[in-house]
Amino acid sequence: MNKYINYIKYLLFPLLLLSGLSTDLFAQQGIQYTQYMYDGSLINPAYAGADNALSISLLHRDQWNGLEGAPQSQTFSLHTPFKSPKVGVGLFIHRESIGVHQNIQLATNLAYHLPLGNQRYFSFGLKAGMLNVRSDYQSLQNGNPDPSVNDELFSGTDFNAGFGFYYKSKKFEAGYSIPSIINRSINVNDSVSLDPINLNHLLFAQYHIPLGNNFVLSPSFLLKYFQATPLSYDFNILTTFKSVLSAGVSYRKQESVDFLLRFNLTPQFQVAYAYDYPIGNVSRLAQASNEIMLRYIFKFKYENVNSPQ
Repeated sequence: MNKYINYIKYLLFPLLLLSGLSTDLFAQQGIQYTQYMYDGSLINPAYAGADNALSISLLHRDQWNGLEGAPQSQTFSLHTPFKSPKVGVGLFIHRESIGVHQNIQLATNLAYHLPLGNQRYFSFGLKAGMLNVRSDYQSLQNGNPDPSVNDELFSGTDFNAGFGFYYKSKKFEAGYSIPSIINRSINVNDSVSLDPINLNHLLFAQYHIPLGNNFVLSPSFLLKYFQATPLSYDFNILTTFKSVLSAGVSYRKQESVDFLLRFNLTPQFQVAYAYDYPIGNVSRLAQASNEIMLRYIFKFKYENVNSPQ
């Protein structure tokens, strides 16, 4: 057990060191998904390799569809066990645009899965990579530059990182993560501060309840905490029929009611769609959001190796 404690120390030390840094960059606060429960690596690096096979996900999201300058994003996620099912590695590429602002994130994930017996395991993971941010104020000038705007085109690249923990048993899974140590918020100065206190904290849990031989009911929630803002959460209920068709509904606190549908075209290939209907004060300013996800899981089986799952 001491060697596992040492592993944790070695993984967390770089993060503690980074917490004393600061940088000047533009970015956007948080990456929002509705279908994070299908691929945990989207919000938690500790999930890398948890499928015990090479897994590839493509996700496109149009937030507040039809609103000019509204957020739009594309995400590519790849993760797989590496040499041993106890070690997982992954690649994460995310592009997002909001009005004149655009950021591209490229990161790698590394996870270690500690078997606990009886199909249970505990994982911890790191995420490290680069974040490129760009703001094109020239596009707002319509050919008439404004002398009061000093930097009409801003661009910069800097290091970014995150970490997480993940637990899984046969019916229950839970994870805690800080996906990014960089606090990203749009402002006129295109600046961002790295503050170890002001970070996005995510806590996810899901329980799978068999209903006879054909159905599985999966309630879950995601808590989202950011200092100086009210605690936010998603509450989800999904039903899966014969591991082929999944449907469900999600409530995002004072923001939207979401409808989810996933179809397994083959045991490996999945197509999923989510429709977010805005509610409350958000509905006065925003329109519905659409999210589509394609996922392929290669059913590669290790020989003479015991999986942590």
